[in-house]
Amino acid sequence: MSIFQPSNQIKLTNVSVVKLKKGGKRFEIACYKNKVLEWRNQIETDLDEVLQIPTIFTNVSKGQLSNQEDLKKCFKTDDTNKIILEILKKGELQVGEKERANQMETLSKDIATLVADMCVNPGTKRPYTVTMIEKAISDLHYNVSPSRSAKQQALEVVKQLQEKRTLPIARAQMRVKITLPGKEAKKIKEQLVPHIAVIEDENFGDPYDAICLIDPGQLRPLTEKVSTGSKGRGGIETLSLKDLEEGDEKL
Repeated sequence: MSIFQPSNQIKLTNVSVVKLKKGGKRFEIACYKNKVLEWRNQIETDLDEVLQIPTIFTNVSKGQLSNQEDLKKCFKTDDTNKIILEILKKGELQVGEKERANQMETLSKDIATLVADMCVNPGTKRPYTVTMIEKAISDLHYNVSPSRSAKQQALEVVKQLQEKRTLPIARAQMRVKITLPGKEAKKIKEQLVPHIAVIEDENFGDPYDAICLIDPGQLRPLTEKVSTGSKGRGGIETLSLKDLEEGDEKL
């Protein structure tokens, strides 16, 4: 496959095309196969490894370049990098049926693996196997989207499983150690309690420290309140990313 430009000829091989229609116009970029989904899944972050050429086309296979006026009118910017990122993020990946099926199978597996890794049965605190999660996703009739990251869709799957009660499931809690200056610990602790699921152990010395279980989504606000409340003299340490029954492992 060859791409022609006014002053030279650029040969593109092993190409995947990402296409986006906007403002009644078609825009395309040429990417390396398998790299688009890796970028969308945040596995690949280097655009040079994704793009065959940092150029925007109306038709990649014919080598037809997009008009600069059309780009500015449709995207409200003349920043090529911003436009490329939007096309890469929102565009439709053009692949063959067999390749598409393989990509969708891989993406579905990635989603199930992420769900199994981040969740447990709340009654037993035991993790689910990937196979069990795959069956639960199938029972949901969840439509996997090739244009969204596996992580985004995994979080959505967890939410739907909880709402529809297809499977008893909850995010695995993190175990953390909170340290605060002793004289101010009581006052600061009152601000932290809403973000803590369980306080397993406390030491009311100076400094004060506590071993707690928290939902993963509470780590950031908890860290901010510990830092602000203690004026930087306190801290929070992650002891384990998942609170599981001893000896349990995801199969």
